[in-house]
Amino acid sequence: MNRHLAKGRGAGYSPPNKFQREEVVQKFLEGLDEEIRTEKPTTNYLEVGVKNPLSKNDSPDLSVNYSVNPYQGCEHGCIYCYARNSHQYWGYDSGLGFETTILVKKDIVKALSSSFQSKSYQPQVILLSGNTDCYQPAERKYRLTRGLLETCLSYMHPVSIITKNVLIKRDMDLLIELAKKRLVHVYFSINHLDSSLRSILEPRTATAAKKLELIADFSEKGIPCGVMVAPLIPGINLQDMATIIKYSADAGAVKAGYTVVRLNGQLGDLFKEWLDRHFPDRSSKVLNQIQSLHGGTLSDTDWGRRIKGEGAIAELIRQMFQKAAARYLSGRNMPEYDFSLFKGNGQLTLFPS
Repeated sequence: MNRHLAKGRGAGYSPPNKFQREEVVQKFLEGLDEEIRTEKPTTNYLEVGVKNPLSKNDSPDLSVNYSVNPYQGCEHGCIYCYARNSHQYWGYDSGLGFETTILVKKDIVKALSSSFQSKSYQPQVILLSGNTDCYQPAERKYRLTRGLLETCLSYMHPVSIITKNVLIKRDMDLLIELAKKRLVHVYFSINHLDSSLRSILEPRTATAAKKLELIADFSEKGIPCGVMVAPLIPGINLQDMATIIKYSADAGAVKAGYTVVRLNGQLGDLFKEWLDRHFPDRSSKVLNQIQSLHGGTLSDTDWGRRIKGEGAIAELIRQMFQKAAARYLSGRNMPEYDFSLFKGNGQLTLFPS
């Protein structure tokens, strides 16, 4: 397979969808087939419907059990993104297809409102987003995330947000109002401080410097912020973890978390290709260290281990994180959510108090 180098994209090619028996290629008389991709693939947005806006997660690894995902696929192009595999369920590929075919759940705001109005609904923290970034470039046009936040404010429903994009600043007015009522936590994902690394690891995300500036801005306005140093990749970005926590704390962050990289499904092949392309001198070493975190395999489904890893490297990471968090974030905590304000179950008033 001829793998095109797509500038500004994370994946270097489009692997076959494992659920499809046939693959579309461009046929040459010489007998060489290659995937239909160009060096500058364009992004396509496809509008789809949604019945249930709440995705349930039963994993004990995660503190939030429900997420709302206004988009499927993500133009940010993070090569390590676990959500790549899920794109195959929609009929697309987990490589360049994940980055260039974005499904827009056009009626998700209305669907969430309907869920809140159900008499049997019990408020619980929902995460924007558990799968792909709710502030990816598509949000500039479709504004679904803003609509979801407006819905949460109208119903006084708690929400947690995690993003790598400073587009979230556009919705500062809503976040300020939610924060006043203890209904929102905002987390910024920062896993390195090297802008040159960003351009290949997660090419269409905001720089760490811009996210740190926004943490300071939000914190000053009373919006509680945390930082997720995730994922940590041995041989690629471990050296920045403590500094990221320090800089985030200096900006006003009150909490930090981390995960280690895991490469389930087709992520293993995509990440190997990425390493060979950008870091050929250390590719084998990085993969071996990742395997050491996950019981000798790249694909890890064991709860607990899949998020934090195990073994000598995992223990080193844990100690580094705990030391940095104790030094820079001691005494700080996210405010508790206020569930008593919820106005759902058919009791919505038109205007929040």
